[in-house]
Amino acid sequence: MKKSEAEPAIRSLATIWFDTLPAGKREHPSWYAFKDWLSANNYSHYLNFRSRISADYDAEMWFDDELGQNWRR
Repeated sequence: MKKSEAEPAIRSLATIWFDTLPAGKREHPSWYAFKDWLSANNYSHYLNFRSRISADYDAEMWFDDELGQNWRR
């Protein structure tokens, strides 16, 4: 998987996942719950790409950005 392919997929999947959350869980979406959802739905391969820092860090950054949580960083 290339990083350039993973980013749009993670962003799109984050939105899809977020839309399935009950109202009470939408205030502070969990990166770890999202990762569990990726694994459970056979999307975890999108977390396997080369990165300077780490694929997990980059994917979490895209997740936060997509869901408007950059203030947490």
